[in-house]
Amino acid sequence: LRDNRIELVRASWHELSISVSDVSLSDEGQYTCSLFTMPVKTSKAFLTVLGVPEKPQITGFTSPVMEGERMQLTCKTSGSKPAADIRWFKNDKEVKDVKYLKEEDAVRKTFTVSSTLDFLADRSDDGAVVSCRVDHESLNSTPQIAMQVLEIHYTPLVKIISSNSWPEEGQSIILTCESKGKPVPEPVLWTKDGGELPDPERMVVNGRVLSISFLNKTDNGTYRCEAKNPIGRNSTEYVLIVHDVFNTLLPTTVIPSLTTATVTTNVALTASTTTSAAATSIRDPNALTGQTGPDHALIGGIVAVVVFVTLCSIILLGRYLARHKGTYLTNEAKGAEDAPDADTAIINAEGSQVNAEEKKEYFI
Repeated sequence: LRDNRIELVRASWHELSISVSDVSLSDEGQYTCSLFTMPVKTSKAFLTVLGVPEKPQITGFTSPVMEGERMQLTCKTSGSKPAADIRWFKNDKEVKDVKYLKEEDAVRKTFTVSSTLDFLADRSDDGAVVSCRVDHESLNSTPQIAMQVLEIHYTPLVKIISSNSWPEEGQSIILTCESKGKPVPEPVLWTKDGGELPDPERMVVNGRVLSISFLNKTDNGTYRCEAKNPIGRNSTEYVLIVHDVFNTLLPTTVIPSLTTATVTTNVALTASTTTSAAATSIRDPNALTGQTGPDHALIGGIVAVVVFVTLCSIILLGRYLARHKGTYLTNEAKGAEDAPDADTAIINAEGSQVNAEEKKEYFI
């Protein structure tokens, strides 16, 4: 071998060693070692040289990219032998749906490998890191990586946040308009029911914040927040409903008022009878505690009870007097009809009156 890169390392009757520096693809081939003895002894070895892939490059990216546009990123590496493997990642997450192309260089016996990543730009891709990684056995488990940071421009995304979920009359409310876009949106525009804010003294706009003080029913309506940037504009709405003031009454214990009227009638007879009547009126516990003035229902009830008790007393007294009126005798002499005059009839009746049977009549 006549090459300055090849040196004899060891030579003996048993071993012959050489070293090759600055190895290139042209050094690949079959090497023969001959020992000139009788007979001559030879040994052959085939040297395989690996082609180290070049550092990959990503092409096809133009900054910025508008949301919704199609992006085609190509990663390319040359000089690998055998062909290198290319893999795509987006924020450390591998992307599988890619195109792979391998071309062989006939002169150098190496390969040029390229891979294309095709996708639609989305606002979620803004700031994402897209990387192309080249794996090859000559890299000793240390892959070569090319990276590209994406910049996506998109229209604003708008959202309204309310400070009061149940606004009531007399209260205040703060509406915050959050807008996110690229480029950064300009100051937002607040409107009510399609027009300007009707009461600038109570409705104050400070940047993205709308403050409304001393709410009333006239503030009901649809409030719109609009944001725009060079890419476009967007808006969102908030419907404000002002509720009546909710009064919380403290628990009140109502003690029923008990009114009793008693009428007693005594009759001095053999058996004394007493009649009592009581009328009770209980106020409605649901009645307002602040209600004042005479209770007409209660007075009417008492009068009715008094009248009823009086009538009952009169009826009982009448029955008692009738039962103790006494008895009377009806005596009629037998044959008095035939007496010539009244004196004779009376004389005839006296004898029979002693044994006459008492006849009693009762009035009920």
